[in-house]
Amino acid sequence: MNLRPLSAFVFQAISVGLAVAFLVVVWNPELLRTGRPVVSVVESPPLQAGVTPQSGPVSYAAAVERAAPAVVNIYTKKLVSSNGYTFLDDPVFRHFFGDQFQPPPRQRLETSLGSGVIVSEGGYILTNNHVVAEADEIEVALADGRTAAAKVIGTDPEADIAVLKVELAGLPVIILGSAEGLKVGDVVLAIGNPFGVGQTVTLGIVSATGRNQLGINTFENFIQTDAAINPGNSGGALITARGDLLGINTAIFSRTGGSQGIGFAIPVNLAKDVMTQIIETGHVVRGWLGIEVQEVSHDLAESFDLPNRDGVIVAGVLRGGPAAEAGLQPGDVITSIGDQPVHDVRSALDLISRTQPGSILAVTALRSGSPIRLGVKVAERPMQEARSGR
Repeated sequence: MNLRPLSAFVFQAISVGLAVAFLVVVWNPELLRTGRPVVSVVESPPLQAGVTPQSGPVSYAAAVERAAPAVVNIYTKKLVSSNGYTFLDDPVFRHFFGDQFQPPPRQRLETSLGSGVIVSEGGYILTNNHVVAEADEIEVALADGRTAAAKVIGTDPEADIAVLKVELAGLPVIILGSAEGLKVGDVVLAIGNPFGVGQTVTLGIVSATGRNQLGINTFENFIQTDAAINPGNSGGALITARGDLLGINTAIFSRTGGSQGIGFAIPVNLAKDVMTQIIETGHVVRGWLGIEVQEVSHDLAESFDLPNRDGVIVAGVLRGGPAAEAGLQPGDVITSIGDQPVHDVRSALDLISRTQPGSILAVTALRSGSPIRLGVKVAERPMQEARSGR
């Protein structure tokens, strides 16, 4: 058998196959790649029930529905006596005729508005002191349309907190959250009655925490937010994205009177403590030493030859007060109170005010560069002008 023609045929077939394969690879080089190409993308999760593409990935409707019924509008009325300036008030006229032609005082009715938060089924409402200060009549309007006269249980002007009470059944109550662990960037919502237009919700974030030395209150530890807060929002709720109460809206920084993205709220922890004391005792009890302190500036630190600017300088001591009796003197630099370091005026004020009156408070200070340690018997801080219904 002659194998030469067969081997020639096989060789020719292999050659043709290789040629065809070569042409295919030249025109389609991707066939040489091993495996299939992988495209890596990040996909959004499926939309949740009730959320549409137009509404975005998150809705705060549930939080608002949870908190808004407990936020109320507050309307106040106050009678103000005024003579009104007339020619009878002219100094020349009064020089000749005295007060015999002085007209009787005229009265006018002033109205204002604000907001409040129902915190108890018993009818207790948290708001700002400045919302109800000196008001003769206070009316509360609920989100469900009901209205009622409100009674002032007590106020704390130094923290700008007031507690009201209404006699209504079936009241909605807000859930109290906590400002502990609050972080800059957390989402918050403000609910109130700006400009009297009705209940309004605005959205923002926490811009800062622990804001103080703003000259608004004696005791300041504000939450700062860019959620729009306008006149009428005072006393309203600052809530979390879940609908829990985070703070009581109090003030805005504005050059025009409207919101400029800098609003302040009293943390709910402070408001709750003040409210509890007002309800239980009729007023807020705080510790007091009878001293005036000031920050340690750079110049003062050099003048007193201090190693740093921690601490506060005693600028004045009330004669006969607790600090004077213990031996504190003007010029002393307080570095710790109750074995807690003092960094500034705010920390000193907080440490003193939180101490129970009657207890002995250890105060460490520097006097002419030498350390001293004194025990001061804490007194109760004198009450500022306040109004109480108890």
